[in-house]
Amino acid sequence: MTTTVHTIEIADLSIGYKTRNGAKTIGHRMSATVRGGELTCLLGRNGAGKSTLLRTMAGFLPKLSGAVSIDGKDMSEYSAAKMARTVSIVLTEKPDTGNMTVAELVALGRSPYTGFWGRCSDDDRRVAYRAMATVGIGELARRRVASLSDGERQKAMIAKALAQQTPVMLLDEPTAFLDFTSKAEVMRLLRQISHETGKIVFMSTHDLDLALQAADTLWLMDNGGKLATGAPEDLALDGRLEAFFGHGDTVFDTATGLFVMNHATTTATTVGGLRDRRYDMLCKALRRNGIEPADPCGATPEVEVAEGGYVMRMGNGLQHAATIAEVMRALCRNRKQQ
Repeated sequence: MTTTVHTIEIADLSIGYKTRNGAKTIGHRMSATVRGGELTCLLGRNGAGKSTLLRTMAGFLPKLSGAVSIDGKDMSEYSAAKMARTVSIVLTEKPDTGNMTVAELVALGRSPYTGFWGRCSDDDRRVAYRAMATVGIGELARRRVASLSDGERQKAMIAKALAQQTPVMLLDEPTAFLDFTSKAEVMRLLRQISHETGKIVFMSTHDLDLALQAADTLWLMDNGGKLATGAPEDLALDGRLEAFFGHGDTVFDTATGLFVMNHATTTATTVGGLRDRRYDMLCKALRRNGIEPADPCGATPEVEVAEGGYVMRMGNGLQHAATIAEVMRALCRNRKQQ
């Protein structure tokens, strides 16, 4: 049995705004494809045009030239009613919900199906409650939206988009203004939705580290309106990822697949002893302070990870420390005295 894979394709797409003097082009002749069953993240610096691209793909903004097609059909051929059953969108702006409950907000996702009067049937309510259960906010159904945390409110908006039962979900910076735990929860949820439902889930974000860990495909949009697309690992291997985001203060760490601060090392110290988690964290702290950890190669190490603490050999004496913070303070004092 062949499963249909939903797609959005942009071909020679130019985006921007029409002005009195013509048009301001933000992205020029871009071509790429978003596939269902994958989480695709759109990344770029402020002002690159991420929101403009996403809203053009949603039909909210007119394209300047080129084409946007959904499942092989040009978007211009979709009626408003058909678009409402095809594309759901979650925007950055907080909704004006008044005294609305979470269940009432999520039920608004059923609007394309409820007819002129907008009354939800029992089936519509069941769809809404399933959407709330999917994102883990079923117990919040009777809560007022105004009483929710930012993370809970964002999950409610995602549930509303799910209740709309569209093959395409577009999200404009859904992790903005959230704390780190909530960002990770939302990113994991969107990845789960894309993989389990086969929906197109396409989101813009500034959360580079989370996108590198969660996305199946990245779209990198530079300030010249050009796109580079691919799996995070492929973009890392061919150098496009580091060329796009790397600069003097950050470098791409191939071991972790993430960007890290570029700490210039000014000296080195040998590190030995137990190779447990403390060893890894000690090496991290050393590099953060401009000290490159080196292998003692059989000699006595200057810093040793021991049972119950750390041993430092400085000058003719030994110093003991219980924490990495104490190690770093001692090393820094020793460097100043030299």
